[in-house]
Amino acid sequence: MAGLVPAMRVFKVGATQGTTGTGFMLTRLSIRDIVLIDRLDIDFASGLSVLTGETGAGKSILLDSFALALGARGDAGLVRQGAEQGQVTAAFELARKHPAYAVLADNDIVIEDELILRRVQFADGRTRAFVNDQPVGVQILRSLGATLVEIHGQHDDRALVDAATHRRLLDAFGGLESASAGVAALWEARRSAEQAVAGHRAGIERALREAEYLRHAADELQKLAPQAGEETELAARRATMMQGEKVAEDLRDAYDAVSGSASPVPAFSAAVRRLERRKSQAPELIEPSAQALDTALNAIEEARTHLERALRAADHDPLELERIEERLFALRAAGRKYNTPVDGLAALAARYVADLAQIDAGAEQLVALEKAAREAALAYDEQAKALSAKRKKTTDKLDKAVNAELAPLKLERAKFSTALEITEPGPHGIDRAEFWVQTNPGTKPGPMMKVASGGELARFMLALKVVLADRGSAPTLVFDEIDTGVGGAVADAIGMRLGKLGGRVQALAVTHAPQVAARADHHYLISKDALDKGKRVATRVTELATDRRREEIARMLAGAEITAEARAAADRLIKAAS
Repeated sequence: MAGLVPAMRVFKVGATQGTTGTGFMLTRLSIRDIVLIDRLDIDFASGLSVLTGETGAGKSILLDSFALALGARGDAGLVRQGAEQGQVTAAFELARKHPAYAVLADNDIVIEDELILRRVQFADGRTRAFVNDQPVGVQILRSLGATLVEIHGQHDDRALVDAATHRRLLDAFGGLESASAGVAALWEARRSAEQAVAGHRAGIERALREAEYLRHAADELQKLAPQAGEETELAARRATMMQGEKVAEDLRDAYDAVSGSASPVPAFSAAVRRLERRKSQAPELIEPSAQALDTALNAIEEARTHLERALRAADHDPLELERIEERLFALRAAGRKYNTPVDGLAALAARYVADLAQIDAGAEQLVALEKAAREAALAYDEQAKALSAKRKKTTDKLDKAVNAELAPLKLERAKFSTALEITEPGPHGIDRAEFWVQTNPGTKPGPMMKVASGGELARFMLALKVVLADRGSAPTLVFDEIDTGVGGAVADAIGMRLGKLGGRVQALAVTHAPQVAARADHHYLISKDALDKGKRVATRVTELATDRRREEIARMLAGAEITAEARAAADRLIKAAS
């Protein structure tokens, strides 16, 4: 941005490859003018990355900025004081079969291998969203973000909260997505067949209620036998006949003038013959006159022919005019009665006949449709029950796998279970799945989101993500201080599991636990620098090399005063982790 004075060092994390080898992950996060951040660019790699720093250094700003790029609700308070707008850009490397491509295809967005989400937050509260610099709605950004990143924390409101996702995760763990998709297709087929039955039955019932009227109307219209275009043709003929009566006498007078006793034709013909006999004596005098008289005779003959035709057209049977008028009256009366143009009566008659045929043949067709609906329902029920049985077996495996992760996380007295109950049939089958926990023996199990405390919930989620990491998880997982309130062996167990996750997906963790930081593939220090002689501060981020990393872990162990014992302890943690 023009006019910015960079208050934060721009750095690049080396493009080293971690252990995930996933082919899709967050590769870069760029932040401009958000709260205490003037300018920040972070390149991420695979594996486990940790972010540490003293309280208030700006870790929450980073997460809020990241969430904004993923479609979270905007807030004018995020814009750095004195700036007109802030901006966050997150770039991801995607494999070709990543679910984000389905969202992109649904919204006609074409990208190459890199996906770039950008969100601009204005100081007046407005926001704008972009995907690879193409303007999009925030909902599209949110949909993409859901396929790319999961953010977990003690007060999680983004991941695993909705019990509706538990069934999907169960299917992912058991490799049942294909079977679930098959059941969804059968559900749609069943629903379509049932709709066809309902629509046909409603049509028959409607026709039966109107049967008497339909039969009367069909008979009446069939007897009338209206034809398309008939009204126009009859009206034109009637007009011609009525006009013919008015001009017939004048036509007869004209005809008498050219062919009756007063006709000039005999005199003209005799004159032409006389002139023809004399033409050899004075051709230059006679030829023009003879030709003119001959032309006049031809013109009179042509006029006689036209007059004959006109007289024949004007001559009509009065009874025919009466029949035409009666027919027009009948057609127009039917049009008024059935509230349709006269030209539409033929189509209306055909529809009434078809409705009557539906009454006669509808029962037989209804039987066929009901049979197809029963077959569709049977096919759905069979597959839904088979899927339900597979899900039941999968719950046992999932529960065993998650419970095996609990003891090291100081949840040895807790128990995880997947509550699977039969519910109303739907597109995903007949099961409702929900994750339940029992935190202590003798207590009543209940939904995980309601029973577990904040710290317990974070550890339950970590255990779940370790089990589900490569089946049902987003490719990038963010853990926000899930180690709060624990230490020692529990913190080390959390670190071990985060490291294990980093081997299968990209994991980012904001932590205060040195045991977690020691297991990171990449360690970032978040700090605040005083600028303008202490008049303002800015958040900065630094990736720590080996020596500085040991110093930061020692600070996390000892506090403000770093002792030799703390440095030695930090060395032991790093060696043990590696």
